[in-house]
Amino acid sequence: MSAEGSSGQGCGRALRVDDLYAIETPEQPALAPDAIRIVYPVARTDPDADGMRRRLWMAFADGRDPRPLTPGPDDSAPAWSPDGTRVAFVRGGDGIPQLWLLTVDTGRLDRLTELPFGAGRPAWSPDGHRIAFVAGLDLGGAGVDARDAHRPLVADRLDFQGDGEPWRHTIRSHLHVLEVPGAEAPEGVPTAPVRRLTHGDWDASAPSWSPDGTRLAFTAAMDPDSDLLRTRAVYIVPVDSADNTPDVVGPANGHLGSVQWIGNGTLLAGGRTDTRTGHDSLWRIEIASGDTADLTAGLDRSIMRGSVGYPGAPPQLVDDGRTILFCARDRGCTHLFAIPVAGGTPRLLIGGAGRVVAGMSAAGDRIAVALTTPRSFGEIVVTDGTGGDERACTSHGAALADVEIRERVERYFDISDGTRVHGWILRDPAASGPQPLLLDIHGGPHNAWNGTADPVHLYHQVLVDRGWTILVVNPRGSDGYGEAFYTATFGAWGRADAQDFLEPLDQLVAEGIADPDRLAVTGYSYGGFMTCYLTAHDERFAAAVTGGPVVDLVSDAGTCDEGLYLSQAEIGGSWWSDPEPFRRLSPLSAVAQVGTPTLILQGNDDARCPRGQAQQWFTALRERRVPARLVLYPGASHGFVFQGRASHRVDYNERVIDWVERFAAPAAAPPS
Repeated sequence: MSAEGSSGQGCGRALRVDDLYAIETPEQPALAPDAIRIVYPVARTDPDADGMRRRLWMAFADGRDPRPLTPGPDDSAPAWSPDGTRVAFVRGGDGIPQLWLLTVDTGRLDRLTELPFGAGRPAWSPDGHRIAFVAGLDLGGAGVDARDAHRPLVADRLDFQGDGEPWRHTIRSHLHVLEVPGAEAPEGVPTAPVRRLTHGDWDASAPSWSPDGTRLAFTAAMDPDSDLLRTRAVYIVPVDSADNTPDVVGPANGHLGSVQWIGNGTLLAGGRTDTRTGHDSLWRIEIASGDTADLTAGLDRSIMRGSVGYPGAPPQLVDDGRTILFCARDRGCTHLFAIPVAGGTPRLLIGGAGRVVAGMSAAGDRIAVALTTPRSFGEIVVTDGTGGDERACTSHGAALADVEIRERVERYFDISDGTRVHGWILRDPAASGPQPLLLDIHGGPHNAWNGTADPVHLYHQVLVDRGWTILVVNPRGSDGYGEAFYTATFGAWGRADAQDFLEPLDQLVAEGIADPDRLAVTGYSYGGFMTCYLTAHDERFAAAVTGGPVVDLVSDAGTCDEGLYLSQAEIGGSWWSDPEPFRRLSPLSAVAQVGTPTLILQGNDDARCPRGQAQQWFTALRERRVPARLVLYPGASHGFVFQGRASHRVDYNERVIDWVERFAAPAAAPPS
């Protein structure tokens, strides 16, 4: 089977919005020590549950058919025991994720934890006797339930909220260790003894065991003013000592998001050794001296550890500890690289246009990845240590075998100031002449479009089938084109990148591809900001749809969960000290010039781009009698367009289609 899998090949019907329910997406795989068995979660949107559901599957590198392992409803983060007999994983489904243990040969399932605030990703000790993980701890004490909706909301620091968890109360994430029950333990034992290792008014990252099994490494923001300084350092804590005081290792003034051991005296950390805007790197840290080395400095690409909307995978040590596998983004796509632990030139293993690595695991001389391509929403693919002989082990796209996924066509645009921007056009290959065109703008601003099959923006496929052209562009600020390009929007949101959208539109109009009277624009998050910015500074658009926007940088800096980052790392100052740059860049400052009919789509519980931003834009447009509509999605965080309620995601796609067709519709509908 090829790495393309089974979906979207050959001629077939057009993709529909309700095909969202048939898309199965393989996620972060775990390759067994035998380098044959691969356990991985499969995510699917469930209409009955109105949300995402995950169950574990097993695929085989030797060609056997994959099979489901667990029933779900929300199973993720699988980790093999060192002896390859059991898999620890996280099971959710009731809002409180717990650790479970699967005995692979028998199918036996045991719950390992029953903690009030849940448990995070498991990490096996080298001897397989213990599992370390992060779990919630309520520092409030006094027997008060931190989840009580009527409990007073108190904050002493700026990091009191996060998108998806609007108010943290006194709950912090700390390191815990449990003893794994032996295979002889009675079936049905509900929990294993759990011991907490750390405590304090800070949060620990996922831990990593030292090779000798005596210590754990993690990252945390322990400085009392870390909410102001944005620092996050690497720490080590002993597992069995009576004194579990963490020791700081390496740079204390950086922002390091992940860490793992690559030797008893050496760590590998991902992030930055300062808090400026720029690429994340892989840092080798010598514990005894604190010396650091940037292993990826010569690559001029940002490493990708993997998160919602930002595909990648945690780095992994292979080749008997001599080589590190890691992901980095290049021209919008996340690719897999290898680099010697001692340093050297990174070597590309899995790359290519329109190919994205969304998860990775290695054992022996084999690598398993979750790979998406222009015609596949994702399959598990195995390759050797050189990146050759790729073979797909799964066929989760088979459910959409009758669908023709139209592919984005790569394109470069030369901007008048000498900048070249990368983009893609999605259009019926049989179409001729100018069509209505939808410009879609990505978020971030440091995210990026690519050429893979897209399970989020399904309206692209629907509109192309209705006679539209879709344009996506990676403007200045996008990831995958070097750090100078990445930081080009610093202190210049909108001003630095507006022409990266408008001039490509001019070129497509001049080429007879786009109809200048039927142009529409949409975008989410930073894309929502740019949608508002463009309609406030340019009159060409007949319709606009802005999702999760920022329109007032002053109020957003003081209300969003990443307000300090927005102020210092993106705009370059403090909104209360010098508000003028914030006002000058804010679309709201020019809203009096907007005449474009605008649909505003907003998560009601969005802490990243708070609801008030959407309300301000809607109010201003309504007062000026500009056609406008505000849609609020109850209980939806900023990330709901990726993994929110199924009904909300379907509704979002359908509303985009209906709005742009209403105000910038084709002159005549194409034949059915």
